[in-house]
Amino acid sequence: MCGFSGFCSLPDDLKLSGEDCRNILQNMNDTLYHRGPDSQGVYLDSHTGLAHTRLAIIDPLRGLQPMTKRMDQYSFTIVYNGELYNAHELRNDLKSHGMSTETTSDTEVILSGFLLYGPSFVERLDGIFAFAIWDSRHEICYLFRDSFGVKPLFYTLQDNTLIFSSEPKGIFCYPGITPAVDEEGLCEIFGLGPARNPGSGIFHNLSECLPGHYISYSAAGLRQHCYFRLQSRPHEDDYETTLKRTKELAISAIERQMVSDVPICTFLSGGLDSSLVSAVCAQKLKEQGKTLDTYSFDFIDNQQFFEANDFQPAMDRPFVDIMVDHIHSNHTYLECDNRSQADLLFSSVKAHDLPCMADIDSSLLFFCRKVSHKHKVVLTGECADEVFGGYPWFHREEFLHCGTFPWTPQLNFRTSFLRPEIRERLKLEDYVRDSYHHAISEIDILPEDNETEQNRRRISYLNIRYFMQTLLNRMDRTSMHSGLEARVPFADRALVSYVFNIPWEMKAHDGLVKNLLRQASRGYLPEEIAFRRKSPYPKTYHPYYEQLLNQRLRQIVEAGTSPLLQFIDREYTLDFLDHTHDYGRPWYGQLMAGPQMTAYLLQIHYWLSEYCVRILL
Repeated sequence: MCGFSGFCSLPDDLKLSGEDCRNILQNMNDTLYHRGPDSQGVYLDSHTGLAHTRLAIIDPLRGLQPMTKRMDQYSFTIVYNGELYNAHELRNDLKSHGMSTETTSDTEVILSGFLLYGPSFVERLDGIFAFAIWDSRHEICYLFRDSFGVKPLFYTLQDNTLIFSSEPKGIFCYPGITPAVDEEGLCEIFGLGPARNPGSGIFHNLSECLPGHYISYSAAGLRQHCYFRLQSRPHEDDYETTLKRTKELAISAIERQMVSDVPICTFLSGGLDSSLVSAVCAQKLKEQGKTLDTYSFDFIDNQQFFEANDFQPAMDRPFVDIMVDHIHSNHTYLECDNRSQADLLFSSVKAHDLPCMADIDSSLLFFCRKVSHKHKVVLTGECADEVFGGYPWFHREEFLHCGTFPWTPQLNFRTSFLRPEIRERLKLEDYVRDSYHHAISEIDILPEDNETEQNRRRISYLNIRYFMQTLLNRMDRTSMHSGLEARVPFADRALVSYVFNIPWEMKAHDGLVKNLLRQASRGYLPEEIAFRRKSPYPKTYHPYYEQLLNQRLRQIVEAGTSPLLQFIDREYTLDFLDHTHDYGRPWYGQLMAGPQMTAYLLQIHYWLSEYCVRILL
């Protein structure tokens, strides 16, 4: 897993300003150093510059980038971030066509496959990836992104030059490009945030390559090409066949994603999803005479202050203990203190270049830093709830018929902080409603779907297209900020494509949410784990944390100099900070209303200030 940046300027001969271009590329690399601290490289020819910083997982000694191959006297160069899980099969296919490879790296497999099949080769890739390829023969620069957007890739056009990077900060290294946000970006931040519309880069004129797409840039201009999208199909398998197929796909995805030339570990919360991933990995490693390393997360004094509620019914620790005993893993219990969690709110903005999921991001950033001291690769249980229907909005009537994104069914709480003139200018309700209707227009409804099943299909699609993307962004940025590669087996393309079309009556067999996955886990998990009630990512309930957040936001508001104050109502915000807040009512998804809103405002303040964001209104 790595980071890359680059630029393509077809009218110009970049070699005429070679030293300047190489300095830009080096600055890009330095900015993304956290994504790949093992090695760096740059490439420059007449029209394209590429920069790469590497986290070495496969073939650490020979898989250096940028990587170039020649064909008919023309060069083809790649920079790549990701992991292929079918590299061995692809390499054998290349050999059958007379193409040999000099390394065991998946980077060379992709570049060789491109030379043999062209850009359509991306359809054969099973993995998580973003990469750029410069084709000097046809003078085309290609940008590719994986099916569900696990790996990031941003780009912009400036004066006939395409500039791109794994993170926005890499693009800001290019001369003349500075952070700015317009009305649409502000609607994303205050209305949809921390989610984003697909393709939105938030910053003015900055976009993100869509999942399941690739971009070609040539003298003919910039074109987007879709190579994968979720499709609605009738599900014809009976329940027993569905259960068998689901189990095969899930176990296969986990086992394939264990590929690595360095030791792997897993995150283990004691919930169904991470426990199944950990159990499969532990069994596979045991066959090799190895022991799996696992990690769990909690917060200082949570045992003292935890209060069960509808969204967080139980603490994780007792269930983690059960799983550790069950799979005999080498386990580490990690705890985050209140001050570190608050302090890292700003670091998590730097990791994203944007306000994000508040203390969910800051605490995960803390935990990933700890894990990265011993490991480079971790498998997680992320995305199972989006795929198998684990959230309340899949089955509660008030969510099924809410007519908007179910994780933010009401905007009143958000908009109440805004100045009246900002509320009037942004019209967040209209923006969110339009975004919702555009999103659901993308999914095909089958003739046999009744109204309830239509709503569930739409919600399932929205979860994968929007909510899951937010979690994948969070996992990539918090892990890669410390040079840790996070893999997500439940976002496997074959698994998601199959489960997406399974009717709710099978997913929630016998009326039990996620029962299909629970039954598929039989033979791997104890009953009390397989049938544990869903409990999301842990939160701190320590009153000091909220006090700390309130104190910091109050200081910012009272100082009167923050750029945040041009958007929020000063008196309303100060009054809000004087009251105790609900820890059960969600603000976004299953995040607590009070503390997370305070933390999010702190992040917006830091983002506007640290990035010197120009406001284009």
